[in-house]
Formats: sequence, C-alpha cells, structure tokens
Amino acid sequence: MSEERKKLGYLSNYLDNYIICYQNNKKEVEEMLRKADVVIIGSAPNSLLKFCKKNALIFRYSERPFKKEQSMIRMLYHAIKGYINNVILKSTYLLCASAYTSYDYSRLGLFRKKAYKWGYFPETKKYDIDVLLENKEQNSILWCGRFIDWKHPEIVVQVAEKLKSDGYGFHINMIGVGEMLESIKKMIEEKNLIDNITLLGSMSPDEVRTYMEKASIFLFTSDRQEGWGAVLNESMNSGCAIVASHEIGAVPYLLKDKVNGLVYQTDDFIGLYQQVIFLLERIDEQRRLGKNGYQTIAKEWNSKIAAERFIVLSQHLLEGEKQPNLFESGPCSKSDIIIG
Repeated sequence: MSEERKKLGYLSNYLDNYIICYQNNKKEVEEMLRKADVVIIGSAPNSLLKFCKKNALIFRYSERPFKKEQSMIRMLYHAIKGYINNVILKSTYLLCASAYTSYDYSRLGLFRKKAYKWGYFPETKKYDIDVLLENKEQNSILWCGRFIDWKHPEIVVQVAEKLKSDGYGFHINMIGVGEMLESIKKMIEEKNLIDNITLLGSMSPDEVRTYMEKASIFLFTSDRQEGWGAVLNESMNSGCAIVASHEIGAVPYLLKDKVNGLVYQTDDFIGLYQQVIFLLERIDEQRRLGKNGYQTIAKEWNSKIAAERFIVLSQHLLEGEKQPNLFESGPCSKSDIIIG
C-alpha cells in the first residue's frame, strides 16, 4: 500500500490483527497455505501456489487484466502463462473484481463457465434512507478520485461550463489530488467557474463519506482503466443518484440504467450532460435512484452477503460440483462475458 493511502487512513490499526506480512512471516504463511481448504490469490506471487495442498480449492481474484489493448504477441504470452498458472499447476476458479474480467480471460481461453461475480466491499453503513435523502443538499454534485488522465476530471469541468451556460443552478465538489490538479485549477479559473466548483484536496475515507451523504448526485467519469471503483459502492450506499461511465469495472455489476443509477457511454459527453440535467430538473428521480442504489448495497452488494455466499459456493465446489450456479445476481453469481 502506498504511503499516500496510509496517510489517508486506509490502513487502520485494527487491521493488524488479521493481516500477516509474508515477507516477515514466511514459515507461518506457508504452513497456513498447506492446511487451507480454500485459497484466494490476488496480487500475490504465483510461486505461493506450490505450498497449497493438491485438493485445495483455488480462486484467482482479479480485476480485468487488459485495461489497455494488447498486441497479439503479448496476448499469446499471457495465454501461455495463464494456462500454466491456472490449469496445469492448479485447477482454479475466477473471482471477478470487474464486470469485464471474465471477457478478458475468455480471450485467453481461461475460466470459461468458471468465473463468478465478486468485487471490492468497502464498509456498508446503515441509514434511515428517507431521512438521508431528505437532508441532501439541493443541486449538489460530487466527484471523487485521483486527478489523473483516465479518471477524466476535466469532463467534470466541461459539464460545469455547459450547466452554467445553460442557466442551471448547481455546485460541484471535487475531492482528490494528482498530477492534473494544477491544470484543473487553471481550467476552472479560465472558464470562470470558481463559484461553481470547489476543489477540496485529499481527505480521509470517513471525510469522503460525509460529503457523499450530503451530495445529491455523484459523477463517476473514469474510462476502462478503472478496474473496479469502490467509490461507486460508497456513493450508492450514501444515497447518491449516480451518473457513471459504462466502462468502469463495477458499473455493469452494481448499476441498472434508470433503475438504481444512470449509465452513459464513456465517450458520449452529450449523453452524460443530458443525464445530469435530467437529474437536476427532477428531484424525485434523484431520490428514487438514490434510494434504489442504497438498497442494492444494503441488501446484496456488501461484505456480509459476499462472505456468506462465498462459503456456500466453496462448499459446493469442495463436494465435487464442477460449475455450480447458485445465485441469480450479486456476489458469487455466475459472471457473464461482457465485451468492453
């Protein structure tokens, strides 16, 4: 974990009770792997798989591997490497931390019919959702992320410019820092949007959630390089009406367009803008989508449901069922191949 994230409070002291650093506890970790019935391997060396017992159930935990298009030579390399690590050495299954993970791996001939929906599961807070929605700040829009090219903070400024030109009342808060921050500041000044956009800098996860609780609308403008995007879970949990790009890894899993949020095609600025003004003109739609988004997280896409379902899925697989299809939607349901 980067020092920047540690300073923001992502690694709290209470986590120390169950986080074991492999570099400092190699023998302990290797012994745990030898005893484990089920192993989830994410950003860890494949060499650790050699310590797993032969009949252990292995899950590969992955965002989409190809956030950028690859050459044919690179694809062949990944296919050979993937076959060795996931078929020859161990029979593995796939936990998809992106709706596009199963598609990327299917291009390598891997995990077909063996891929399950997963993701990232930040804290789920319980609210009186009607009270939360009633206390939202009217015409308030929030954007949160690093100020880098593939998160496209410049699009937010472009939206603000057009909203102001068209006479809409609104205010946008932007949370985060990054290499584009200075250029965004300059862009805001040049377009005379200082009264419409506030740059709040970096803040802790708890502080971010406070702003989400107040915001009526949450803009999520990343492109396909956004592997998952946990701010989507958090903003839905906070009752925001979401407007999000279709290429973001979490979007096809968490959002149903016009049901619990609004989804636009990544390069379609006009489509994005029309969705924003649709919400600004209809407070009832903000609240309907915000409430449905909250229910999606509270009732299905949360760590408790995911953990319970993962145990059930693992039990079926350990008992010899090859490709169980146990849940219609949500965590541990079968992941369809979504091209994108």
